[in-house]
Amino acid sequence: MILPNQLTVLRIILTPIFLVLFLSDDPLLIQISLGVFIIAAITDWYDGWLARKFNYITEWGKFLDPLADKILTSTAFIALVVLGILELWMVILIILRDIIVTLLRLLADHRKISFSTSRSAQWKTFFQMFFLYYLLLVYTAQTVHWITNINPGLFENLLNPVLIYFVMLFITLFTLFTGFTYLFSNRILIKQLLHFETKSN
Repeated sequence: MILPNQLTVLRIILTPIFLVLFLSDDPLLIQISLGVFIIAAITDWYDGWLARKFNYITEWGKFLDPLADKILTSTAFIALVVLGILELWMVILIILRDIIVTLLRLLADHRKISFSTSRSAQWKTFFQMFFLYYLLLVYTAQTVHWITNINPGLFENLLNPVLIYFVMLFITLFTLFTGFTYLFSNRILIKQLLHFETKSN
């Protein structure tokens, strides 16, 4: 197994470790979990860089890499739901949208069909990741006693439930919008792809 694929597998292995540490009641373990998440995220960037630079591109890697990304980010969102920070229905919609689009892309790649992407989808990823990192960082920072002692009310403002709800609502609606526009803009190719699959079966 080539190095980029090994890094992808490592990202999958680190995901449940992050989850267990992040949901623990031990401040130190929660802080360690943030480091685990960041390391996993770095492997995503690094394995992609290696694959492009040295042409380490395999069918296995094209399948596993986006799957590992979704597993990591979805797990982090679900952890925030368990902690009562995010609404379950919003996270479910985001995960379902990403699963549908990811499966279509994987199937299209397998059939050598090129789907178009939009700038709005890139913004969707940016908004999701920015907010996810914000929540992880703030939640972890509040477990550091010297930070909370400086300003005891700081984290009540940074984790304000109303603010988080409406920001996440915007991200959820925008995510769904990009999903619908993706399906609409590629509707002809999707019909061809699904028709081909039906004939094959």
